[in-house]
Amino acid sequence: MKSTKNFFSHESTFVEDNCKIGKGTKIWHFSHVMEGATIGDNCNLGQNVVVSSKVILGNNVKVQNNVSIYTGVICEDDVFLGPSVVFTNVINPRSVINRQNEFKSTLVKKGATIGANATIICGITLGNYCFIGAGAVVTKDVLPYALVLGNPSKQVGWISEYGHKLIFNDEGYAVCSESLERYQLKKSNIVLKILE
Repeated sequence: MKSTKNFFSHESTFVEDNCKIGKGTKIWHFSHVMEGATIGDNCNLGQNVVVSSKVILGNNVKVQNNVSIYTGVICEDDVFLGPSVVFTNVINPRSVINRQNEFKSTLVKKGATIGANATIICGITLGNYCFIGAGAVVTKDVLPYALVLGNPSKQVGWISEYGHKLIFNDEGYAVCSESLERYQLKKSNIVLKILE
C-alpha cells in the first residue's frame, strides 16, 4: 500500500497501491509509479517520470525529468539516469502483436551514469560505474568503468568511480589526478580499483 510517512510524493503524482518505496525518496510533479514497482531509499524521481510494474530501483538512484522506466529494467544502487533517457523492453515491437511475454531484462549496475537522451536497447547489462554519453544508442553490454559515446555507441575510454576520465600507462595502471583514485586495467579489459 502507498504510504507517505517515509517518502515524499508531489500531489500531482500517481503512486499505485502495492509499490515498495524506500525512506527518504522524493517523487516529483506528474510522475507515475505503477503497482509492483520497487524503489529504494533516498531516490529522487524528477518531473514526468514513469516507473512501470516490476521495475526495481536500488538506493540513491537519481532519475531526471521525462524518463520512462519499463518492466524488465533493474537499476542497482547509485545509478544516475539523465533527462529523457529511453529504455526499451521488446526487440521487435509491432502495434498489433502483444509481446508482453517477450520482455527482455536490462540491468544497470551500481554507480552507472546514463547521459541525457541516451537510448538503451533491452536485453543488455551496463557495468559498474560505466558512463554512457548524452545521446548514445547502446545496443550491447558495456564493461564496468567504460566510457561509451555515439550511435551505435562505442567505447572510447575508461572512467573512474568519481566520473573522471582515466588514462592508463603501458603497465596498465592509472592514477586519477582529480580524486587520487588508483586503478589497474586487467587483461580481460575489466577495470578494478586498487585498494589503498
